Amino acid sequence: MTDATDSSDDAPNSKDQFRPVGHENEHFLLTTVVGSYPKPKWLDRARELYQGGDTTKPREHQGEHAEELPDFDEDAWEEAKDDASRLITKEHERAGLDVVVDGEMRRNEMVEFFAHRIDGYEFNGPVKVWGHNYFDKPSVVSEVEYDETWLVDEYEFTADVADRPVKVPITGPYTLANWSFNEAYDDLESLAVDLADLVNEEIQKLVDAGARYIQIDEPALATTPDDHAIVGECLEHIVADIPEDVRVGLHVCYGDYSRIYPEVLEYPVDEFDLELCNGDYDQLDVFKDPAFTADLALGVVDAHVAEVETVEEIKANIRKGLEVVPPEQLVVSPDCGLKLLPREVAYEKMANLVTAAREVEADLDAGEITVDAAPAKADD
Repeated sequence: MTDATDSSDDAPNSKDQFRPVGHENEHFLLTTVVGSYPKPKWLDRARELYQGGDTTKPREHQGEHAEELPDFDEDAWEEAKDDASRLITKEHERAGLDVVVDGEMRRNEMVEFFAHRIDGYEFNGPVKVWGHNYFDKPSVVSEVEYDETWLVDEYEFTADVADRPVKVPITGPYTLANWSFNEAYDDLESLAVDLADLVNEEIQKLVDAGARYIQIDEPALATTPDDHAIVGECLEHIVADIPEDVRVGLHVCYGDYSRIYPEVLEYPVDEFDLELCNGDYDQLDVFKDPAFTADLALGVVDAHVAEVETVEEIKANIRKGLEVVPPEQLVVSPDCGLKLLPREVAYEKMANLVTAAREVEADLDAGEITVDAAPAKADD
């Protein structure tokens, strides 16, 4: 399914395993997305129809005896999601990304989607989170158990559509626990660890299906940094018995990173995906001392701003990453998921991101960029 070559790096889960065949530059800055992407407007309309919205013909076409359209049934809804997944996967490839996802076209919300698939969760209606925004916050009412697979079908469909490697984002167990009502466990830690075992079970199935790039999303981490040890324990459970050639990343956004660094360097992951562009890289220095020993997936476009960054602006942002790690440890991505942006803006950001990465690679090849950061590994 992929156009990636074998890794030339000693580490079996190096980002170089995703280097495209015939890559034009000696240096390689892997380009990817965090996960979510704007849904086509017709997919939102399809969801409304499937969930019991208006199933009649458009008002302007309704005569006195207009017949109702057929119900928008399960088959129609599945077809709509398949079509959206194909569309966005190919849109990512058209933008030039080295590793793609389907934009999470089948997912509604990062906790709710998984809670519906885990035994032990139930829903009692939405709660207000801020302003006029509501979140269908689930409750854990009994011991959580693994039942149906969560993402295997999604991965297999996307991998079949894609001509490039596919990454699988999964909401992490700490966020699944922290953003839920706990009515069954003595404490957050015991719930999160049980959920981590379920995430491990799902990853095992994804690996069996061919997945080699897994991203654990833990946005709750940097907002509750005193619990970083719980996240570390969860990650140990998550990666247990996962093959070495499977790349595991951790996405963290928001919060004060100085409260979790350098402790997070002890986490058993290959890559940290960090939101820094939105804060104008004010926290960049946090990661310079001690040296950053993992790969850095640096956010170089702002997921919260609808203006498209120029190629030159993005190149300057990429060079900020080279202040922390050398090129062999740098991955280039947006700050966070792009689902709240207009779709044309999201696409232009991705296309400019890829162009900027390729130009920085060429500048590195030509010796036009001085890299101060030296390679640093965990055993240094």
